[in-house]
Amino acid sequence: MSDQEAIWIEKALKGDDTSFGFLVEAYQKPVFSLCYRMLGNSRDAEDAAQESFVRAYQNLKRYDPNRSFATWLLSIASHYCIDQMRRRRLDTVSTESLPPEILPDRNAPNPEKEYRQGEREALIQKLLADLKPTDRAAVVLRYWYEYSEKEIADVLKISVSAVKSRLYRSRQTLAIGWIAMENRSPVKERRPHESPAV
Repeated sequence: MSDQEAIWIEKALKGDDTSFGFLVEAYQKPVFSLCYRMLGNSRDAEDAAQESFVRAYQNLKRYDPNRSFATWLLSIASHYCIDQMRRRRLDTVSTESLPPEILPDRNAPNPEKEYRQGEREALIQKLLADLKPTDRAAVVLRYWYEYSEKEIADVLKISVSAVKSRLYRSRQTLAIGWIAMENRSPVKERRPHESPAV
């Protein structure tokens, strides 16, 4: 935690709404990104991010200054998103090895690559949507936020071994889903004079 962040938290605890506003500005992108990855669309993610900040503000007195503020805040957002997904009664599946090619590539140098990246992001979001809410949270925290297994366990309030198990199953499910979707790509059309391969 930076010195400035500690000052904002201290002032916010004394009722200074402006200081809490600075915390919101500092964390709005990571909180929104987490909510988007978990909920799958920007409107729900905006609502979830806003609700996460409201809950953080209401529970600020419970924040332990010896703990990372970012971890505490993302924990609130994760649990809120998990609750929302459970309310939707989404179908759930488990998973295993997340292939590196499905992780987001943030360095798209040209429009064609950006278009392909957009398609890849949509595919990743579809695969994530098939995971159980807690599994999805573990995957997002691990691969988009680079949280350690211990940090994920703290955020999700589960054991480290449960985190390892969830990540293992989730990577497997995502890999299987990725391969299945890749295999569904359209078959190249044959020219009229070509005969089908035997």
